[in-house]
Amino acid sequence: MNVQTGSAAYIYTYACREEEWSLCQLELRTLFGFDSNRNYLESPLNIDPSRSPFIKLQLEILYIGRSIQNIAQQVEALELQGTAFKVIYIENDEHAKVEFAEQRALEREIGGHIRGKAEMRKPERVFGIMELNNRWYFGECRKNKAVWLKHTQKPQNYSTALNTRVARAAANIAAPNPQEVKVIDPCCGIGTVLIEALSMGIDIIGSDLNPLAVVGARVNLAHFGFADVVTVADIRQLNGSYDAAILDMPYNICSVITNEEQLMMLTSARKLARKVVVITIEAIDSIIENAGFTIVDRGFVRKGNFSRQIIVCI
Repeated sequence: MNVQTGSAAYIYTYACREEEWSLCQLELRTLFGFDSNRNYLESPLNIDPSRSPFIKLQLEILYIGRSIQNIAQQVEALELQGTAFKVIYIENDEHAKVEFAEQRALEREIGGHIRGKAEMRKPERVFGIMELNNRWYFGECRKNKAVWLKHTQKPQNYSTALNTRVARAAANIAAPNPQEVKVIDPCCGIGTVLIEALSMGIDIIGSDLNPLAVVGARVNLAHFGFADVVTVADIRQLNGSYDAAILDMPYNICSVITNEEQLMMLTSARKLARKVVVITIEAIDSIIENAGFTIVDRGFVRKGNFSRQIIVCI
């Protein structure tokens, strides 16, 4: 008999660099409603693992057993109708590392009980097995395609721009449920956030006061096959109503702004959107609050000698 899955239909594993841990946890809280101190989490939510720069894979739970032998018996009920498949062992930090040879043996034991054609190189379906809390889990496995990696090769770039992992996480934090959500990036620079958001199907537009930045953003968007969604505009002149805004505060030597200017930008962003994700390297909590926001969450990510804050405001 199958062991009941309870409310969890999926298991996700994830990994991040030490300097990204706080941001990773912020993204997990936003997507799933909680974070985790392990390298996996269980959830009833079906989230494409390729959305996140931190999620490694998703396991859609089909069977749960008290032993690997129990799983082997259950998978005999699978109907693949000749579909080529492979089985992979999924590691997690709950148990001591399983040696490579033992992992392959477990994969072969389960695969040998599945009625279908085993194909290691180009399978049509990938299944995973993993052990958690003294139970074995088997299910359909979807790996993260790491689509943001190709976005690092932008024709237009500059050293202080957000990296694609931070930009992608910021887009997820702003729009965890992209359906019927409108987002704006009113200081879009060369379009790093726009590209990540558009690649996830988020309805987003961008603008920037700097015409050269807008030209660069258009070149980058076209390079990856995205529509031109940017305009030259001062944030103070923007109109409209959006579900969320992503505001990367200017900070490089050419973009030094006063506290008054920061307050103006934040006040303008508040008029545009109900939720604003502020990205800053400065301590501006009091300015954010003076703009009328309530800070509800935050994360940090280090880069070299400085640290970025990603602050969620409503």
